[in-house]
Amino acid sequence: MDIETKIELIKRPPTEEILVEEELRQLLETNEHPQHYIGFEISGLLHLGNLMVSGFKINDFLKAGIKCQVYLADWHSFINNKLGGDWGKILKAARYYEEAFKLFCPGAKIVLGSDLYHSNDEYWRRILKFSKHMTITRTLRCMTIMGRSEYEKLDLSQYFYPPMQAVDVKEIGADMPHGGMDQRKAHVLAREVFPRMGWEKPVAVHHHLLMGIAKPVELKTKDKLEQVIASKMSKSKPWTAIFIHDAEDQVKSKLQRAWCPEKQVEMNPVLEIAKYVVFHEKESFEIQRESRFGGSAEFQSYEELENAYRKGEIHPKDLKENVAENISEITEPIRKHFEKHAEFLEVFKSAEIVR
Repeated sequence: MDIETKIELIKRPPTEEILVEEELRQLLETNEHPQHYIGFEISGLLHLGNLMVSGFKINDFLKAGIKCQVYLADWHSFINNKLGGDWGKILKAARYYEEAFKLFCPGAKIVLGSDLYHSNDEYWRRILKFSKHMTITRTLRCMTIMGRSEYEKLDLSQYFYPPMQAVDVKEIGADMPHGGMDQRKAHVLAREVFPRMGWEKPVAVHHHLLMGIAKPVELKTKDKLEQVIASKMSKSKPWTAIFIHDAEDQVKSKLQRAWCPEKQVEMNPVLEIAKYVVFHEKESFEIQRESRFGGSAEFQSYEELENAYRKGEIHPKDLKENVAENISEITEPIRKHFEKHAEFLEVFKSAEIVR
C-alpha cells in the first residue's frame, strides 16, 4: 500500500487530530509497519464510544499496515479507583475487554499492564526520570486524562498517572500513541519530554469523542474541548451511554429520552451517533415514517441528513426511532456473542462503577 493511501486511512473520521501530519509522513517513509497503541482503563461495560468508535480507528490503522496494540491499563485502573479499586475484579474485567477487542478488532495485539510492568525495574526507573521533567502544576493540568480535575482531592498515587501514561508509550514501543481527544494532554506531554530524555518523539493520533445522550454539560469555561470531554459518553454515567449489550428495546428506550432539540445540529448526540456509527457502517440512512409525516426518506451522506434536520424536515422522534433501529442492527453480532459467553460479564453484577 502506498503512503498516501495509508495517510488517508489514518486521517479519515473519526480522526480529529494528528500531531503532526508531516512527522507521520516521515515515519511512514522510514517504517513500513510502525507500532501503535491505545490504552483503556478497565471498569464498566463497553459502549458505542469506547469500543466501536475507538475500534473503527484501530481497524483503519490495521488496514494501513500499522501494528496495533490495545493496552489494558490495570495499574491505571487501580490508581483511578475503578471497580472500587478491587484488583481481582479489575483483572476479571480485563478478560472481558480482551474478548471484546479481539472480536471487534481482529489483528490487534492485546497487552495487559501488569504483564508489561512485572519484574520490570527499568520501567519504574523511567517513571522517576521522566517525572524529573514535570512540575506539580504541569501534572495537575493533565488530570483530565483520567477524568479528574486539578481542583479535586487526589491521593498521592494519582499524581503518578500522567507520567506513567506517557512512559507507557516508550515501554510498549509505540511510534503512534492513539486515543480520544481527552487523551491529548498525555500525548503532548510525551512529545515535550521524550526529546529531553533522548527518546524518539511519537506521532499522536486523536479521534472524536462520542457524546453521551444526556443534555450536554454546561461549563463556565469557553473551551469547546473541555465541554466535549465533560459531555462524552461514559460507562460511569450509564444514563449517557448506549452499551454494546443493550437489546433493541433498551436502545429505543434510551434514545427516546435522549437530548435532541428540534433543528439543532450542534452538540446533538443522536445526530452524532448517526454520523460516527451508522454512516461509518452503512452507505445510506433511511428515515422510515408515515406518509402523513412526509413518508420515508433516504440520505446518502451524513451532510444530507444534517441539512434536512436543520431545516426541520425531520422530527426528533423520527430521527431517534430510526437511529435506534440501525444501532441495534449494528451491535447485534457482538451483543449475541456475549449472550453466548455471559461468564465475561459476571464481574459487573456486583462491581461499583466509578468515574
